[in-house]
Amino acid sequence: MTRKTLGVFGAGLLALAAVAPVSAQAPEDPLGVVTIPPGEPVIIAGWGVNSGADASLGTDWMNSMKVVAEDRGEELLGHPLELVFEDGLCTPEGGATAAQKLAADTTIVGLIGSACSDETVGGIAAITNAGLTTISPSNTRPALTAADRGPEFAGYLRTAHNDLVQGAFVADFAYNTLGARTAATVHDGSAYAEALQQVFQDEFTAAGGQIVTVQAVQKGQTDMKPVLTVIANAPAPDVLYFPIFTAEGAFMIAQSKEVAGLENTALIGSDGMFSQDMVNGAGPAAVGVYLSAPAVSGDAYTEFVARYQEINGVTPPQAFHAHGADAMNILLNAIEQVAVQGDDGTLYVPKGALRDAVYATKDYQGLTGNVTCTPTGDCGAGAIGAYVITEDTVNGTWPPPLYTGE
Repeated sequence: MTRKTLGVFGAGLLALAAVAPVSAQAPEDPLGVVTIPPGEPVIIAGWGVNSGADASLGTDWMNSMKVVAEDRGEELLGHPLELVFEDGLCTPEGGATAAQKLAADTTIVGLIGSACSDETVGGIAAITNAGLTTISPSNTRPALTAADRGPEFAGYLRTAHNDLVQGAFVADFAYNTLGARTAATVHDGSAYAEALQQVFQDEFTAAGGQIVTVQAVQKGQTDMKPVLTVIANAPAPDVLYFPIFTAEGAFMIAQSKEVAGLENTALIGSDGMFSQDMVNGAGPAAVGVYLSAPAVSGDAYTEFVARYQEINGVTPPQAFHAHGADAMNILLNAIEQVAVQGDDGTLYVPKGALRDAVYATKDYQGLTGNVTCTPTGDCGAGAIGAYVITEDTVNGTWPPPLYTGE
């Protein structure tokens, strides 16, 4: 595990007034209590992919955690605020390993993550069983917050949208905006992609469209021509929807230009591919490709992006940095609400009370909108937009513009 204690900066746009904790003896809590001695840090963990082809999906909002920490003066309730990060590799196995390491650390107060839905599938049981609570800025799989989700998800919430919303948006965009009547889908077997393309299928057919074929690729696959050839002969659909990830999405786009019959097929990806890395991998073939992703705007968001660039030295590389800031602030606000200050200066954070406070979030005015959490952990408030990759995007201007129909 890599730990990084951040330097102290003045409070900025996201700083909120600290809430003085109640002075008392150590509380009792059915999930346990995190004890923080005088002078020791309040530790928040971020977990999710931050290496390899899909690194930007995690580093995008992990950098937002740093912005929020610095804008709060690197301090919470009189204690230093420390961030630690664990790589979940965007796989169930990687998520399980990362979660187990973090769950075993009794100094961790709360978590932000994971990045990929598969990581949460693999790791959430360890997090919940340790009495911890995690808020994901970028998990979108519907099942993670479904009414019938298992008890292992008791410690899980998200500020990301639910793909029931995104899948419906893409189907509507394809059918009503692009005028598509036939479509093909491709998934990669991940929890995210399988669920999202299924929502798209359901909504597209309900609108009157036809799904001509459903295909699958594998993570790490580089030769997409066999799948693309099947799609071209399906017969070729008006739209090909492939909500997969960075590397595989780039190969799909680049190689689609080498398969006869797909010349008039519109290509649509989603937020798992929403990165300059994907565009760089696809090259000029990416021009004209559509991507669905969160659409966040407003003065506060513009100011946040400026702070993000100032602190991290990069433009936000993916679509969930605003969601990461909201998740971080919601968690820190809840800690301020429930923490108990001992007579000797020790800070006690009751984990069950913290979980309840996060779930009770209501009308939080975040960067993504008005955030209220449901009993099953859906806290997403943001809208979805359709972006189109242009020549400027291919030449390095990020993010791509929203599609306006022109």
